[in-house]
Amino acid sequence: MDADTPTDEVLDELVATIESRKAELPEDSYTTTLFTHEKGKNYVLEKLGEEVTETILAAKDDDREELLYESADLVYHLLVVLAMHDASLDDLREELKKRF
Repeated sequence: MDADTPTDEVLDELVATIESRKAELPEDSYTTTLFTHEKGKNYVLEKLGEEVTETILAAKDDDREELLYESADLVYHLLVVLAMHDASLDDLREELKKRF
């Protein structure tokens, strides 16, 4: 992701990067590890659970900086899980749109 990426495009760029890693599986990529770990899907689901817990704890402690940091990790791991299930950011947007 480029440092000049507009804020409102960050999630789209992140998803594009995740999809690229999923397709190309570069060896030096953490995202590749999530897609190829010997535990399979369970590995990224465990990571997602960890990030949920860390986000909850940051919120409980009223630590805004940590809350944002952990929330970013949570969103990243959630987007990886969605990619594993061939669900796009647009699919998520559509689901959210149905709720309002």
